[in-house]
Amino acid sequence: MSNQMHDHIVKSYDDEQRRLLDETLRMGEIAAAQLESALDVVQRRDDKAAERIIANDEAIDALEQEISHDVMKLALRGPMARDLREILAAIRIASDIERVGDYAANVAKRSTALNLSPPLPHVAGLHALGTLAVKQLRDVLVAYRDNDIELAQRVRDRDAEVDTAYTGLFRELLTYMMEDARSITACTHLLFMAKNIERVGDHATNIAENVWFLVKGDEPLPPREKRDATNTTASV
Repeated sequence: MSNQMHDHIVKSYDDEQRRLLDETLRMGEIAAAQLESALDVVQRRDDKAAERIIANDEAIDALEQEISHDVMKLALRGPMARDLREILAAIRIASDIERVGDYAANVAKRSTALNLSPPLPHVAGLHALGTLAVKQLRDVLVAYRDNDIELAQRVRDRDAEVDTAYTGLFRELLTYMMEDARSITACTHLLFMAKNIERVGDHATNIAENVWFLVKGDEPLPPREKRDATNTTASV
């Protein structure tokens, strides 16, 4: 094979890898924007905007399909070890981002049901939790873009903050329901929303771990702290 043809094949492969990265990052930004919008419509009690967010989830699903197609094309090119890690990381990260889009749509759907009840003060706590989750997602996308394992590790470690905020909101809502039975329906919707947002933090952590895999391969990850206490009797 001539050097010119080899250089062309390498450049073509590099271009396809760059396209794959760009598509994944674009998908991640759409998901982050969707989640921000969902948090906004909960505060504004805007049913029409919520419907738009729900409909926009199809764009994230379509991008995941595109990424899966591009991954298959690259995989058929006989990638080397590092290239294979990039392909595997991309498809895993795209799957995590798709779930984030689903959770944003779920929050928007719940908001329309929540709007049938009087406003609750705990919406502010939900927004604070969501702001943490959005930052986690945006930071981990930067870590993925830059192969920055230190930033990925910080995101992974900060998941404990998301867990703490979720546990605090969970306890507040349970207490409020016990004090006022009329709030049970609305608080239940908020509990489901909060769990969706907490799961966004978990998916950001998954992405951080895939950044580690991309850069470090099979080298073991350092341990991390978890603070979601809602599944223990101490949480109630």
